[in-house]
Amino acid sequence: MDTKRSKKHFLSLNFSTFVIYAIIIWFIIAFLIYPNLNILKEIFFRDGKLTLDSVDRLVQSKRAMKSLYNSFILAISLSITVNVIGIFLVLVLEYFEVKGAKILRLGYFTTLIYGGVVLVSGYKFIYGETGFITKIMAEVLPSFNTTWFKGYWAVLFVMTFAVTSNHVLFLSNAIRKVDFQTIEAARNMGASTFYILRRVVLPVLKPTIFAITILVFLNGLGATSAPLILGGVDFQTINPMILTFSQSSTSRDIAALLALILGLATFLLLSVMIKFERSGNYMSVSKVKSEFKKQKIENKIVNVLIHVIAYALFFVYIIPVLLIVIFSFTDAYSINNATLSLSRFTLKNYISAFSSQSALKPYLVSIVYGASAAVLVVILSLVAARILHKVKNKWTALMEYSLLIPWILPSTLIAIGLIITFDRPRILIGGSVLVGTIWMLLLAYVIVRIPFTLRMVKASFFSIDSSLEDAAKNLGASSFYTFMKVLFPIILPSTLAVLALNFNGILADYDLTVFLYHPLFQPLGVVIKNSTDAQAVADTRALTLVYSVILMIMSTIALYFVYGRQSED
Repeated sequence: MDTKRSKKHFLSLNFSTFVIYAIIIWFIIAFLIYPNLNILKEIFFRDGKLTLDSVDRLVQSKRAMKSLYNSFILAISLSITVNVIGIFLVLVLEYFEVKGAKILRLGYFTTLIYGGVVLVSGYKFIYGETGFITKIMAEVLPSFNTTWFKGYWAVLFVMTFAVTSNHVLFLSNAIRKVDFQTIEAARNMGASTFYILRRVVLPVLKPTIFAITILVFLNGLGATSAPLILGGVDFQTINPMILTFSQSSTSRDIAALLALILGLATFLLLSVMIKFERSGNYMSVSKVKSEFKKQKIENKIVNVLIHVIAYALFFVYIIPVLLIVIFSFTDAYSINNATLSLSRFTLKNYISAFSSQSALKPYLVSIVYGASAAVLVVILSLVAARILHKVKNKWTALMEYSLLIPWILPSTLIAIGLIITFDRPRILIGGSVLVGTIWMLLLAYVIVRIPFTLRMVKASFFSIDSSLEDAAKNLGASSFYTFMKVLFPIILPSTLAVLALNFNGILADYDLTVFLYHPLFQPLGVVIKNSTDAQAVADTRALTLVYSVILMIMSTIALYFVYGRQSED
């Protein structure tokens, strides 16, 4: 029956619709399936014969094996530290009565407006060998080791505070849904505040905590910026090593194998998460919900201790942001020597950033890439979601699963697949070579953003009342006219929100960009990372501080556009 419906639908297609189907199928085969199959061929087949030579070379490479070990150590460590800090932040903001919670929220939310290479470079600027805090510590303690902020502990510290944004967003929302009547019932039975927290509240939050833990583990496993900038020689993880190996044609197969291992780990962890979510059943006891009220900490010593820790963490979050903004208004000498003086405050850095063509170029490159990729992926997702909304059969289901492939693959594996596949002419793309062109990075941005965009746009389509489309058709409107005049205006707000998030995410990307960017068109992420190198000149560092401030402002605007306006409606 399903086959007959599929055949009937195929025969009823007009030429333009057939072309759209053909383009989507070509895109899926050429860029989502073939490059990943080609990785397997590169690793396990030589001259048409099966070989395990790449595996042997990987096992014999001490650097590669050490990077694998370091990645898993970092991922496990982060799963502990991020959960401890993240859960504490959410309890301070949403569960306990803590003085100045609104002020604390501003500090804890800073990771939502800057992250990745921008955040890591900011922490190095503050705590690095020539950093502001390090200089103060060296003046107070003459024997203080100025190279202290390097290696495993530095990477763990930065990433712990970098990825608590998942807790701030998702766990905060989950804790607001905890049934207050259950808490009150436990309190009336004589249970203490912390007993209720341990036995009533946290069990309800288990699915969310588990899902976040998986995401944190994957973040640690695929870390690039922090190990690259702060890890030093002693602590390098998988992705920086993949980058190193991918730059040589003789070791590219090892880079591909490392990326494949990372991809398999990602797939297994996501599978475990899905299985856990399906088998778990955690809910509040009460059937009638009541508004949640913050809990007072009765023990005075514990209350003081929680306030002290809460504000200490606030300063850890807020100091890098404040100092980046302040130093962006100082001259090159102040930035290079980590000193502050009123006489050295200037607007020169901002004037240079917007007047000098060389200074403006990385910013424009990132904007063009971000805007182009965001628009293209939204268009592709709109078309695909429309098909999924109208047609339901095994072929459209297969199409949907194929478009979600990038969701289960780390960006490193996607980048290596594109490099290995399109470094020579391929029939699938008309005999062209993409490696070394400006199109390579744009294509990669579109690929990695497809799953998120498709899910969001598809959800918007399925929330539309089908009677609206039926009414338009009964009035004689064509499918295209119905889409443009009836459906599209309804999904436009959510589509623009997704577009803003995609643009914001691409703007300062480094982890994917560093593999595929064109040397003559360096995006912001690459420029900001290069400014953290010891040989970077002071003027370059000054400009990157300006870039960081501008990126924070743009991120804030994008977040307000997506979340702030929704809360006002």
